[in-house]
This record gives sequence, structure tokens and C-alpha cells, in this order.
Amino acid sequence: MSDKIGHNKRKFHENTLDRTLASRLRAPKSSYFFLLLVYGIANVLVPRVASMQGTLHVFGLDVPYTMLPAVITSIANTCVILMVVFFRKTGFFTALVLLVSQFPVLFVRLLVHHLPSTIPGLFTNLFTLVAISIIYSNDVKVAKFQKSLQDQAVTDALTGLPNRFAGSEVVKDLIQKGETFTLVSMDVNNFKGINDTMGFDAGNKVLQEIARRWKDAADDGMTGTLDFITRQGGDEFSLIIRYYSSDEVVKNTICQYAALLANKFTIDGCDYYVNASFGYAEYPTDAKTPDDLYSCADAALYEVKRLNSSNRILRYSEDIANNGRAVELERLIRASLDKDTFFFQLQPQFDIEHQLRGFEALARLKDEAGKPVSPMEFIPVAEKMGLIDKVDLCVFKKAAAFFGDLIAKTGTKASLSINVSVRHLMKNDFLEEVRSVIEYYKIPAEQLEIEITESVLIESVEKALQCINGIKDMGIKIALDDFGTGYSSLSNLNEFPADLLKVDKSFIDKMNTSDSSKQYVEAIISIGHIMNFSVISEGVEDPDQLETLRGIGCDYIQGYIWGKPLSPEKASELVIGEKSA
Repeated sequence: MSDKIGHNKRKFHENTLDRTLASRLRAPKSSYFFLLLVYGIANVLVPRVASMQGTLHVFGLDVPYTMLPAVITSIANTCVILMVVFFRKTGFFTALVLLVSQFPVLFVRLLVHHLPSTIPGLFTNLFTLVAISIIYSNDVKVAKFQKSLQDQAVTDALTGLPNRFAGSEVVKDLIQKGETFTLVSMDVNNFKGINDTMGFDAGNKVLQEIARRWKDAADDGMTGTLDFITRQGGDEFSLIIRYYSSDEVVKNTICQYAALLANKFTIDGCDYYVNASFGYAEYPTDAKTPDDLYSCADAALYEVKRLNSSNRILRYSEDIANNGRAVELERLIRASLDKDTFFFQLQPQFDIEHQLRGFEALARLKDEAGKPVSPMEFIPVAEKMGLIDKVDLCVFKKAAAFFGDLIAKTGTKASLSINVSVRHLMKNDFLEEVRSVIEYYKIPAEQLEIEITESVLIESVEKALQCINGIKDMGIKIALDDFGTGYSSLSNLNEFPADLLKVDKSFIDKMNTSDSSKQYVEAIISIGHIMNFSVISEGVEDPDQLETLRGIGCDYIQGYIWGKPLSPEKASELVIGEKSA
């Protein structure tokens, strides 16, 4: 029984993705029988028409009946070619049987009855046989290539599991068929600590081992349900559970996946102990659309992590919905992207002598009542939901439109600084997006600065550096945001073509109350200068902080002491005031 379930699981994985992602041409089954019928009628007509005497009057022409068999044979052979084109393997073997079965009849007519009119039909069938063989052979090659492309499109490169896209396609397919199933959001707890202490390579190996254990469980039938496991990204996975009789069975399945993490992970001679949190929701009981189902499962996951109890498995409920700020924010973000209601403010940046350097564009959002939503709330949710790249691009375009107009009107040499998430930076078309925006809004490349977080250095160093070098080749500056809070190595930093380091506000806040914090800030500034980077400190709010930063050689200041985030109109006034001063 276990082997049968495991076999069904693997077929479920393969067949569902093939069905939902295949783009090959398909024809209705009725067409297959229609082509068979036409072929059969044509073959019945050929000998009868061939024996008829006289002519047929067509469009003023007298056509001998003896010419018609070749026409009818062409129609018949066209039918078998169309079978191969539209019905692939089934069509090919059907056509093969039909054509080969004609040869004995044709040979009898030629050799026994001495009918020379059979010769054209014999060669026509032979050439048709060659044609369908070539068509089918090429189709097999194309199908293999398409399958290879599909596998790449739906497979997570690190773990080999189906990826986020594959999971969403399976969910859509099951909803379309009206099946009852459960979606589980799975998150490895405190995984960042492994990356922080042991490095990104060790973290990747832990993720690969987690994926292997969970995939084996999904494939071999150990849970008694039909399961489909995917990697959503980072340390997040999802699980689709089918063929269960009750919620208790679902919980038991999830418990088995949780138990697979109980045994230690030994990576490169080091032991790691990990566990995970699970939030789940059922279709159609808890949600009726793919987006809502993912939102509900994620809301249950957020809640179980917030509670931080020994029970790490939680089903979505109305109570969670009432307290589900994350779900509410996700819907607000999606609606704001659809309605294009995101807006931006500009926080000024100054050199240490209080001369304007430029502005950082900050994403802003209001709820349905017009009340501002803190970026500390909506940015993490946008990142979690995979929407941050859309938010980035929306703000970038709006800020670029304003800044391009400001440059045209005032001739300002101030810079515009844009925040870009790691997810956005890693998109294949990111460079083209940036290029098209600055060209469309006529912003000189040297007046644009892209801010990225330090985590990009461990997400994918090679790809990140390739993208960043592309940005630099355009003449755009690079700022490394929140420097000192991450875990990049100095060797990576030394290869990083940045222009500016941004010291995080958390260090500035403690700088004048903790000698170690002050020394840390001083060390960051020193490292930046050694590597030929300028340094700007964020969150500067009082004169004592300003004097300390001036004394230890900080180049630029950003914070409430000299400038709160401004509306575009107020930012314009500041630029005009600087120009006239």
C-alpha cells in the first residue's frame, strides 16, 4: 500500500505540472475520430472511382474519373499527417498502422491484377510514411527540449524541489477541478542564526538536507496522504496535502514532517538542530481563491511564530483573521499596486557642513481610511509575499518622474537615492528596467544612486556582482544600506564596487551612550574610507550625535536633525532655496 501511494505521489508531481504548464498544441478527441472517418471513406472511394468510366464536369472542365483517385489519396494521406501533428504518439502509431496496412492491397493490385494506376498510390503512401516518421521524430526531440525548459522553470535551483511558481500552478489546477486540499506554509525557525554564525554555504547545505528529508517523505507514502512539497524561497517551504478524511489526519501529516527535523543535521563536521513552524488553511473551507488561500496559510504561520509556543502547528481561523494584520496588509499592498496608490517622500541628505547632497526616496502607503501605514509594517509583508519588487519599481518610477522634472526646471546636481530589494535586484530584467526609467525620465545616470542591503553579498555573490557591475557601467552610484547589521565578510566587501556606506541608525542611537558603539561606528567609517567609500550616517537626531560624527570623520548626514521626509513639493522648495542661497 505504501509503495502504491508513493508511486501515486510521484505521478501526481509529474502529471500535474506537465498538465498545467504544457504549452504544446492539442486538438479535441472528436477531431481524431473525424480524421479516421475521412481516411476510411477516402480509401473506400479510391477503388470504386478508379473503375469508373467517363468524365466529371467541374467548373466548365471535363475531368476524367481516372484522375480522381490521386486526389482522394492525397486527402487520405493529409488526414494521417494531421493525426501525427495534432495527436503525437497516438496519431503516429495510428497513421503507421493505416499506411502499412495499405501496402499489401496495393501490391496485390500491382502484381496480381497488373493495374499500373496503383504505382502513384504506392509511392505516395511510401513518401507519406517517411514524412510522418520525420514529423514524429522531430516532435519527440521538441517535446524533450520543452520538458527540459519546463523542468528549469518549475524547479528550485538550490534544493531541486518544485519552486513557488510550480506550487501556485498546482494550487490553481486543484481549485479549477474543485478538489478539497490543504495548503501548509512552512518556515524554518531561527535559520538566520545559521547564516550569521556559520556562513551562507553551511546554510544552503542545511536547506538542501531539509528539502531532501521532506521530499523523501512526500515521495514514499509514509504519511498516508498525497503530498506535494515546494520551496517558496529562503527558508520558506509549502506543502499541499490531498486525500485525507479529517483535520486530524492533516495535523498528523504535518507532525510527521515536523518530526523529520528532530534528528540533528551534520554538515561539514558540525551538528545543527533545527525546527520549523507550520500554518495551514483548507480549500474551500477557509479560502476560495489561490491568493486568499496562500494569505490564510501565511497568516496562520505568522500567528504561530508570534505566539512562540511549544505547539508549532496552527490552522487558519476567524480569530486569526480578526487579528491578522499581515493578511490585511497583504491585501492593502495588492490593492495599492492595482490602483497605483503607492506614493513617496524624499528625505534630504547633507554633507557635514549642511550642504544638500541629495534625497532618498521612501515608499509610503495609506490604508482605505487615508491613515498612513508604517513602512516597518508593510515592507516586511511585501518582502514575505514576493511583492517587494513591484513596490520598488512603482516608487522608482514615480520618484524618477518627479526628479527628472526637477532637474529640468532647476538644473540641480543633487542625487536621487532609490532603495532596491535583493529580490528586485536579482530579477533578470532589472538592468533593463533601470535603463528604461532613467532614459524615459531623463535623469543623468551620475545623479542616480541605487541602495541595496548588505544581505545581497550572501544571497548570490556572483550574480549580485554581475548586476551591480552593470549598474556601475551605466554610471549609476551604489550605496550599501544598513551597513554593519549583516554578515558580509571583508573579502566580499573588498570586491564590492560601492560608492557609499550607510551606517545603520541602531548604531547611531547608542553611539553617545556606549563606548563600544562609538568605536564600532568609527571603525565602519575608517573601513569605508580605506576602501575609498564615502560614509553617510542614518537616523541622526540630536546635536551631540552630529558633533561626534563630525569628530570621527563622517562624510554625510541623514536624519531628523536636518531634515524629515518631505513631500515632493517641499523637496522642490528646498532645492530652489539651496540654489538661491
